[in-house]
Amino acid sequence: MCLAVPSRIIEINDTIARVDVDGVVRETSLMLLDDPKIGEYVIVHAGFAINKVDEKAALQTLQDMRNILAAENAGDNGLINQQ
Repeated sequence: MCLAVPSRIIEINDTIARVDVDGVVRETSLMLLDDPKIGEYVIVHAGFAINKVDEKAALQTLQDMRNILAAENAGDNGLINQQ
């Protein structure tokens, strides 16, 4: 399974950007995007920014991912106990 994560562009150097996702900073290629700007959110997959996403949707997706991770860490897989 693949997972593409919304990330905020914090720096651009030619076709490489530094992106931030919850305090983790990584480099990603911008070669697949038209006119990316610092502060914009992008979907990153396999080291490439593949699409821009609006801030509201990006922040909601990140919150949903945090909630899923918290539920997994608490041992709650979201399934009803069927006996």
